[in-house]
Amino acid sequence: MIRFEDLEEKVQRYHPEADLELLRKAYVFSAREHKGQIRLSGEPYLSHPLKVAHILAEMKLDVACVSVGLLHDVVEDTLTSLDTIREYFGEDIAHLVDGVTKISQIQFASRQEKQAENFRKLLLAMVDDIRVILVKLADRLHNLNTLQYLPAEKRKMIAQETLDIYVPIAHRLGMAKLRGELEDLAFQYLNPGAFQNISAQVEKRRANSHEFSQEVMKAMQERFREQNIEAEMKSRIKGIYSTYKKMKRQEISIDQVYDFNAIRVLVNSVRDCYTVLGIVNNMWKPIPRRIKDFIASPLSNRYQSLHTTVIGHDGHPFELQIRTHEMNQVAEKGIAAHWKYKEGKLEEDKDDKRFQWLRQLLEWQHEVKDPHQFLSNLKIDLYPEEVYPLTPKGEVITLPRGSTTVDFAYAIHTEVGNKSVGARVNGRIVPLKYRVSNGDIIEIVTSSEAHPRRDWLNDVKSSRARSAIRRWINVKQKEEAIEMGRKLLETNARSYKLNLKSYKDKLESMLPDFNVSQMEDLFARIGFGKISPRQVLKKLEPSKVEEQEGEESGTSRVTQMVNKVLRRSDTAIQVNGYDDLLVYRAQCCNPIRGEEIIGYITTGRGISVHSVDCPSVEKLLLNPEWKVQVKWTEDGKKGIYPIRLLISTEDRTGILADVTSAVSQIDTNIVNVNAQTVDDRYGVIDMTVEISDIHHLEDIMDCLKAIEGVREVERATTRAKERRRG
Repeated sequence: MIRFEDLEEKVQRYHPEADLELLRKAYVFSAREHKGQIRLSGEPYLSHPLKVAHILAEMKLDVACVSVGLLHDVVEDTLTSLDTIREYFGEDIAHLVDGVTKISQIQFASRQEKQAENFRKLLLAMVDDIRVILVKLADRLHNLNTLQYLPAEKRKMIAQETLDIYVPIAHRLGMAKLRGELEDLAFQYLNPGAFQNISAQVEKRRANSHEFSQEVMKAMQERFREQNIEAEMKSRIKGIYSTYKKMKRQEISIDQVYDFNAIRVLVNSVRDCYTVLGIVNNMWKPIPRRIKDFIASPLSNRYQSLHTTVIGHDGHPFELQIRTHEMNQVAEKGIAAHWKYKEGKLEEDKDDKRFQWLRQLLEWQHEVKDPHQFLSNLKIDLYPEEVYPLTPKGEVITLPRGSTTVDFAYAIHTEVGNKSVGARVNGRIVPLKYRVSNGDIIEIVTSSEAHPRRDWLNDVKSSRARSAIRRWINVKQKEEAIEMGRKLLETNARSYKLNLKSYKDKLESMLPDFNVSQMEDLFARIGFGKISPRQVLKKLEPSKVEEQEGEESGTSRVTQMVNKVLRRSDTAIQVNGYDDLLVYRAQCCNPIRGEEIIGYITTGRGISVHSVDCPSVEKLLLNPEWKVQVKWTEDGKKGIYPIRLLISTEDRTGILADVTSAVSQIDTNIVNVNAQTVDDRYGVIDMTVEISDIHHLEDIMDCLKAIEGVREVERATTRAKERRRG
């Protein structure tokens, strides 16, 4: 068992000015809280936090992080509360302990590849301080070293979880040594037979590897010296699990693992790279098709290096990687990292940019003079666009950041979303607008009577939820339009003394004339206002309809009746060539002649016409089918439009008279005017004037802006009203 004095000495060696009193305080606190607890190995429980802290000290991390290694289990495994940790050690250490505790409480329910990636993202997204992950990795490493004391089933579960979740995280963070240890320990329990077999073969080759590498590097150094080439060389032996994966993937023997023994040569220039390649290929026989020039043709992930595999004098194959120091930095620091090349993933990934600086920092921390400051204020948000809540069964759901429980419900299943009435988040009832957070455990509450609401569209973030809600609304509104269209056609048929039942066959034969194939579609078009009942009836029985209308104007009796009930159809606007549809200008933007306009079908109320710049248009057009082409008529009938203007002025005597006089001088009728003073600082005049088109309106506004004391003139649209209220 490691002694505290050993830990203290190690920290002091790399950080002479460390706050050893904090470290000792954490040790005493941990020893007291874990007193009497025994690990399955029979050792005192304190041996585990001591070893975790020692691993963190080997990484040369700051004293706070090493102290958390001593404290990381006290909240989870004792009666100590987080508030107590905060009281004794401050907010920074309490925050780290809380992060490690939350990660430890996650149940990794699925081993599917996609879910494993989601779990890894969840772990990284749950913390805003990378030291939490480092403590958890150290904790997992020591637990693997004592895994033999657990039942066989538990051993395999933890080992598989390590390979699925923690190994890739260590890999991404650039922690190659730790990653290799985790891999080999997990492999030992997942496949003991293969582990023993590969381990024996690796050890057999390892026996000669060190001496062989030293001889090779010595021979190269002598030749480089002759060519005046400065070179730094490193050697490495492939790990057990890494060797096993390559042998299995390529179906080869260990003797064919040519990169089992690899030597990396770092030089000062690209020219030196090619010189070194020529030298080593003359010194040893290169293996055909094993020379790769990633300098002239870099990989898509920006990896650059020269690779060659040669046969040594004793027939021993080994790989040489030749690159400049700058290329090595790019390869090692995560700009489309070296591990992606090894795994055959050549595409550039946005995650690489996020991890690039992190990998660089993790290496720099070995060189900084004051490790105490390193990482102490390092906050991260590696996945700012996403959030990772969980189902009650432990499945991670990936959603856009800012998503609600409605988004979560639709991610589970469309019907779950459609029937949602509420949610339980971490056991607490919350409304559907609740914004989910990383690690939230969410259970959706449903009801068979529930259905989506239009206002959900204002809150949801995921395209899946938005599409499902729109689809339900479209279907529902079509059902309503069908019913309304049926009633409108039947009602208007009776006014012409026609019995629709007797015309069923004829109606069905006429469907192609209206570009529909079913009666329901015809009713829907009538209900939406795309076709008027009169158009159908006139085609069905033209003589009877014309006889009933007599000498009346071109506008049908039916349309006149509907207009009286609802509102007068705007004759200045034409819809798709028809003049028989109810058309009205939307009050939210009140469009006027000369403006670009767009039509929107409203169920049973005809065509609502908006300015294309109206803020309501985007929300209204849930379905492109409801959009119709409209235009101003060209028959010279301009019409008169009442338009409200909001005029902001200085608070001075006589300004209202100046405003009304200016409007009257350009032959414009004032319908209504109201003036008020705001906070005794400025005035607001609310004026309704009659204008003929957009040019007339522009003339009025320019005239008003020219008046002394007028600060702003704007049209009283919905957006302007909301801005003034705000």
